[in-house]
Amino acid sequence: MIIVMPDASGEKRGYPNDVTGDWRYEDFFFEEFMPYVEKTYRIRSEKRFRAVSGLSMGGSGTYYYALHRPDLFSSACPLSSGGAMAPKEEAIERIFRGSTSDVPIELINQWYERHNVLALIQNIPEEQKKSVRWYIDCGDDDSNRTERNAKVHAAMRANGIPHEFRVRDGAHNWTYWRQALPEVLNFISISFHGGTD
Repeated sequence: MIIVMPDASGEKRGYPNDVTGDWRYEDFFFEEFMPYVEKTYRIRSEKRFRAVSGLSMGGSGTYYYALHRPDLFSSACPLSSGGAMAPKEEAIERIFRGSTSDVPIELINQWYERHNVLALIQNIPEEQKKSVRWYIDCGDDDSNRTERNAKVHAAMRANGIPHEFRVRDGAHNWTYWRQALPEVLNFISISFHGGTD
């Protein structure tokens, strides 16, 4: 297994494109980064052998990428995500840091709808509901993230999307994520071998 870890931090940050088109990280990921990795390293590039996972902000990126491009990933493992399920006002505040005056409200609303994880789950076409194996993990002392991931769990259940959901003892820290990693890697490995348990 080859693990590649891009970091969407810099002057701007976040795994999705921003609303203005100035920060096009999602486009970069799919159009430049993935092709570069697949050309440079000796890997199998079929969906079956590709997974996406991340923690915290990377957990949000995991939700976005697997829901936007389920054709590319066999499994998705968001850990301790929270921002991807934020209520609209909080999401907009986080993205724009209070400076939305230059952006038309229609663009803001379009951006939010494209990145509203609960709405994306609700609108997954029937034929895609089993196309990605999901493993969602969050600590029980992880602020509002526990509740937000529980809402994703409930939405996936209501929409017939198979997934694993774990709430374990822990908070939003490296101790928790190090303990999660063996289970995540095992889950991904099973996907690579065509398994479903």
